[in-house]
Formats: sequence, C-alpha cells, structure tokens
Amino acid sequence: MKNCCIGVLAHVDAGKTTLSEALLYRAGAIRRLGRVDHQDAFLDTDTMERQRGITIFSKQAVCQLGDTTVTLLDTPGHVDFSAEMERTLQVLDYAVLVISGADGVQGHTETLWSLLKRYQVPTFLFINKMDQPGTDREALLSELQKRLSESCVDFALLDDADAEVPEEVWETIAMSDEELLERYLESGSIAEEDIRRLIRQRKLFPCYFGSALKLKGVEELLNGLERWMGEINSDQDAAFGAKVFKISRDEQGSRLTHLKITSGRLKVKDFLQEKGKEPEKVNQIRIYSGMKYETVNEAMPGMIC
Repeated sequence: MKNCCIGVLAHVDAGKTTLSEALLYRAGAIRRLGRVDHQDAFLDTDTMERQRGITIFSKQAVCQLGDTTVTLLDTPGHVDFSAEMERTLQVLDYAVLVISGADGVQGHTETLWSLLKRYQVPTFLFINKMDQPGTDREALLSELQKRLSESCVDFALLDDADAEVPEEVWETIAMSDEELLERYLESGSIAEEDIRRLIRQRKLFPCYFGSALKLKGVEELLNGLERWMGEINSDQDAAFGAKVFKISRDEQGSRLTHLKITSGRLKVKDFLQEKGKEPEKVNQIRIYSGMKYETVNEAMPGMIC
C-alpha cells in the first residue's frame, strides 16, 4: 500500500476547508458534508475555529485514492497563522492551492506560491467559486499564467476521454521541458509518465475549475490527483527516518509529536533519539482523522502519525 501526503493551501476565504470537506466526502471518507458557516466542518474541530469560521490549526484526515492512502492536511489560510501552515510544507508530497475564482490571485496567494517553490512541493491548483457571477475561466487561467507560472495548464480537456485536446495545450506542456519538446516535435505525442514527471519536478501545474460548495469539479480534481501523482519513493527496509513538524497536547494533556515517516518503519515501544537529547519511548502511534484517531502498531513511509 502506498502512502501520500497532500496539503490544501489558500488565501483566507478562498474556500479551502470547504474543498477539503468536499474531497473527503467524494472520496468516501466522511458520510455528510459539514460547512464552515454551520460550524460543523469535519476538520475545523477547535471551539475557537468554529466560532470564528476560520482554520487556525492544521488538521489531517485520511482517505483512499485508488491504491494510495492519502493523508489530507488542511492548513490555516489566515496570514496571522501562516507559521502553522509553513510547518506542514516540509512534509507534503503534493499540494492543492485553492484560488477564489471571484477574487483571482491575491497577495497572500503569491506568498504561498513562493513558499511552495522554496519547499519544492509539486502543486495542483483548484480555482473555486466558479458558480459566482462574473467569473471568467479564460481570464483566470491567463492571470495564473502571468502571475504564478506559464506552465499552469487547464487539465479538464486532458482528463476528458471524449474531448479533443487542442494543439496549444500539448505545446504548453511540451514547452515546459526542453528534452520533452524535442521528442514531441518528432513524435507529436506526450506520454502520461512524462506529464507525471513534469508535475513532480514542478515544471507543470495542473489547474481544475469548480465550486467546492456545490461539489462541482471536485470529482475531476480527485481523478486528476489519482491519475497524475507519480510514484513516491518509500523504502520500508531502510533505516528509520522522520520529520517532526508539530508538537501539541491532546485533551488529557498528553504530549503529541506529529511526524511524517520518510524511511523505514516506526513501531510502538521503539526508542527515538534527537541529537543531544535522551532517548524517548514511543508509547502509542495514532493516526488522526478529524477529531478521532486510531492506534496502530507500526507506521510506514509516507504516513503522518
């Protein structure tokens, strides 16, 4: 079983938690859709978050995408809590950057884009709120290409088996890599594996359009993630390695160390040692999904626990 970690990031009010909720619902991980404004969102579990209607703490939920177990990390969009968001960037395999179709690229969106570049996180874009009057798909795509990257490509046609993909779409993809461009000029075609490689190398950014609140475009984004995410290297037999990205406490006051396994395996009763510190015993391994968690005996590469 493969494990993958996807972060959902956005400028505040772009509909990030609504999209996370919709993705989990469509993937079958939750039975009903919560809403931020109804104070019952699956991932906004803290009392303060529910009262203010914003995400303050990064949360995780687990869902299945084909044969991959995905940990979805919903991060704060408000600039005041950007340190909490930035902590999660170091553990992401992929990111979904949510942009409001009504507002387009905002200042904080560009900050997030720079951070994703700094941490070298392959990124998919979801342009949300396209059900609002006055939203213009072509104009928004053009703005993304100008302000973020020329390699932002509308993947709707690419994912539609019946659609005729225009030549210019193939050309934009091919032009994001010299070697691929040469092959494309010779053969006139691009292999799916090349597209996955370009996305992984941050040379190509698939864009999806929709409305998370109305569940439009959400299925397409899920299918796109499943189809275009590449293999993630995960060596279970290597020496144990992990990245700690957060320390918190549970309701009983127990200290929780949030980490992503990068190699090897972590087992209950193992001893972990940070440089210059006393070894600590792993008492329990929890996999959180919203407020609830299940305990497991071991954690594998790619897992957030």
